[in-house]
Amino acid sequence: MTTAAAWKALQEAVRAGCPVGLWTRGQALARDGAVHGQSRAKDDWCFLVHGSARAAAATVHLYPADDDWDCDCEGQFRACEHVAACVAAVSASADAADALFQKSAASAVLRYRFERSGGGVIVRRLLCAEGVEPVMVRGPLLEAIARSGISMAATQGDLDVDRRLAREPDAPLDFGRAVFVLRALVTVEEIWLDDRKVSVSAEPLFPHAHVDDAGGGDVELVIEPDPAVTEIVGDGVLLAGDTLRPPGAATEFGTRWQRLPLRRRFRAAEIGDLVGKVLPELERHVTVDIRSARLPGRTQSATAWLRFEVDVVGGDVDVLPLLVYGDPPIARVDSGRLVHLGGDVPARDETRERELVMRLRDRLNLVPGRRTTFRGTDAARFLADLEQFDDGRARTTPLSLTGARRATLVARVEARDGDVHVYFETREEGGNARSVDADTVVSAWREGLGLVPLQGGGFAALPQQWLEQHGDLVADLLAARAANEGRTPPAAVDLVSELCDSLDVVAPPQTQRLRKLLEPETAEGDAIHAAFRGQLRGYQSAGSAWLQRLRSAGLGGVLADDMGLGKTVQTLAIVEGKTLVVCPRSVIHNWTAEIARFRPDLAVTLYHGPSRALSARAQDVTLTTYATLRNDIEALAAHEWDLVVLDESQNIKNSDSQAARAAFALRAKARIALSGTPIENRPSELWSQMHFANRGLLGGRSAFLERYEKPMLAGDARAAERLRRRVRPFLMRRLKSEVAPELPPRTEAVLYCELEAGERAIYDSVRAASRADIVRRMAAGASPLAALEALLRLRQAACHPGLLPGHQAEGSSKIEALRDALEDAVADGHKALVFSQWTSMLDRIEPHLRDASIDFARLDGSTRDRGAVVSQFQASDGPPVMLLSLTAGGTGLNLTAADHVFLTDPWWNPAVEDQAADRTHRIGQERPVMVYRLVAKDTVEERVLDLQSRKRAIAGAVLESGGAAAAITRDDILELLE
Repeated sequence: MTTAAAWKALQEAVRAGCPVGLWTRGQALARDGAVHGQSRAKDDWCFLVHGSARAAAATVHLYPADDDWDCDCEGQFRACEHVAACVAAVSASADAADALFQKSAASAVLRYRFERSGGGVIVRRLLCAEGVEPVMVRGPLLEAIARSGISMAATQGDLDVDRRLAREPDAPLDFGRAVFVLRALVTVEEIWLDDRKVSVSAEPLFPHAHVDDAGGGDVELVIEPDPAVTEIVGDGVLLAGDTLRPPGAATEFGTRWQRLPLRRRFRAAEIGDLVGKVLPELERHVTVDIRSARLPGRTQSATAWLRFEVDVVGGDVDVLPLLVYGDPPIARVDSGRLVHLGGDVPARDETRERELVMRLRDRLNLVPGRRTTFRGTDAARFLADLEQFDDGRARTTPLSLTGARRATLVARVEARDGDVHVYFETREEGGNARSVDADTVVSAWREGLGLVPLQGGGFAALPQQWLEQHGDLVADLLAARAANEGRTPPAAVDLVSELCDSLDVVAPPQTQRLRKLLEPETAEGDAIHAAFRGQLRGYQSAGSAWLQRLRSAGLGGVLADDMGLGKTVQTLAIVEGKTLVVCPRSVIHNWTAEIARFRPDLAVTLYHGPSRALSARAQDVTLTTYATLRNDIEALAAHEWDLVVLDESQNIKNSDSQAARAAFALRAKARIALSGTPIENRPSELWSQMHFANRGLLGGRSAFLERYEKPMLAGDARAAERLRRRVRPFLMRRLKSEVAPELPPRTEAVLYCELEAGERAIYDSVRAASRADIVRRMAAGASPLAALEALLRLRQAACHPGLLPGHQAEGSSKIEALRDALEDAVADGHKALVFSQWTSMLDRIEPHLRDASIDFARLDGSTRDRGAVVSQFQASDGPPVMLLSLTAGGTGLNLTAADHVFLTDPWWNPAVEDQAADRTHRIGQERPVMVYRLVAKDTVEERVLDLQSRKRAIAGAVLESGGAAAAITRDDILELLE
């Protein structure tokens, strides 16, 4: 027996590890008789402790020889109140310890009786006590104990079983419940099978398997119970002698235990599946005895891969993909079954098989074992994809094509019928030449295909090296023809010349004539109309000469000089014949004034307003607006114009807009587009204006997007260079810094202001809402530019809280900073322009200027007499400040009296801001110009400045010698909200 010294050491160890409160609670449990002995051995005394806050009695094991203990209460402290109660009860006296293990007359036990019932097993529970009739438990155990009046301490195992049996006490055990119940009853003594007392073990019994030879070359797999199994009592309950045990491999066999033994016969063709899949899986769970001599060996070295049987019949490609093991194959997978082809049987890797099948489906749209036929271009595209396909092994030899005839195409270029023709042909046995049209070859090359189908069958390999050198030129020529009803447009003269020069082919006479006309040989003075009054600067004279050369050749152009360099004057110098000028309404008066000043010989008709009418007699110049052009396109397109001029031609940058479609419909011998910002956002804006000036030069819009815009926005500098070469003869752009060095310097600076606490709180709340709105828009597929519009409220919050719906504020940090800067500028004798996108922002600036006694003028969309307002400001005694809206004051104004510009609300499009600043930094300005951007710190406005630099890169990539264009991405937009 355990010595007193051992018990004392155990008591001290428990006392040291038990918190004071738990130790006191344990002493109380011992005094109240809550400790009951279950069993005791030399080194393991087991107790039940009930009466605490637990529904079940806690089971405590004391190991006095080892100074150790264990309790199933899962309390926070290992030395819990239950262990303390047991130590206290044992240590009270030797008699007290013995008394703990003597059953009292009132104590009870819970008996479990397993009963066979119709092939299943039902578990009955009975409360048994001396002198009392057993009570059947048919519901929750604790309720049954309370109703019976019998004193019993339920164990955790009793309660675990109760959760599985209480609701359906008469239902036979299913497989899962049976296994759970057996494992929970391992420590219970009162277990009966019908009228026979048995024990329970948690150790499972597993089936046994063996493979035997069968007749006809077949083999048989037999799975039977462990020999120790006396009886399969029911689902999940096995009887081995006098012990109930759960079945092993429960997940794999489950209720099939009831049907053991199982037998399956495998034919000779199925032995591969048996050895490669069935047996390896079975051996993971049970012992398999191989008694057959017919099974082949196994190998782990063979891996799965996709093998393609490809036949070419004429122009068709017939392909059969196969999922195999080994190279050469030793097994094939058919409909999930492994077919043995000879040699050792591979161990199947079904995860790899699934990966290969999904790769085949996703990339080639094929299924293993299913034959598919591809025809024509689809066949060539498939072969190209197959060449690049990863079949799951390291391919060391080229793809083998049975029945394929392959030849290499040769490019042919001829100048005939006044045009250049490109085609491809190949010669085969017998001297027969077969040709392929250039569209098919270029399309295949651009798709990355290596082959094209030939008429009559077979395929030809593309001349890759030739296409790498000349393919882009041919593609541009084909696109230009497609956009010009199948004919090479005259504007493609430079393209045709470049192609002929690179291929050493004599260009057609018409091309040579046009090319000579475009050479800058004409004296600049010869380009100026005799009636022109005024003196052109050198660069202006060169611009007029360039426009005249284009016009003489029947071609159009885009004059994209920097704003303020006199594009209107350069155009008026060559106006002759019946001319239509389309411009924004805001600059009609400017055209009228410039014509009167430089070309008083021209008769002008203003085609604008409710009573507009086109004169029946010929007029020199007809002025109209874009809005009128949209509404009256049928009337304007009915006339044959000698010249059509689009001023501020960025108004047709969207080729799908009504204005652009109307401009395309105008009939004219020559076309000129004028814009200081021909590209504001995307290269396709230039396509629209160039399509107006020279239809077909850049191909159709979809071809342009695919060949130029998408690569440029993805960072392809080569695409930008190709586009510059195509438009160079028809686009002229000079910067002020290049041609007008006499202009005073223009300096740009940022004036930062800090939001006050109230403004910051409003801004942060709007930012959170804006981010959620933009994320929602992005998820719905909105374009980046559309999502940018969702930033409106956030930008307004950075400028003035009063711009937001539902908010009132007299001033803002930004307006205070603006007022201070204007006071300093006016005091120093400067005049200033103040721009805002919102007229409501101008409304809020006005009171602060009045309070500061600063006189001002204002020009916005509601201004009727724009000329009078401009004249008033330009006068030496005019107001020192002019408030302008970007929409109304960003174009067509000459405000050189000012030398300070304030932009109160920067936006993502830098071209709009540049146009505003150039109202004063233009020819005629004699003083240095300062441009200030007012930016609220730690707001979206700071990030807008970064975005502006990217936008400038898009235009610079085409109009200047810039690099790749920068795309505006969804990440850029979300970054604005950080």
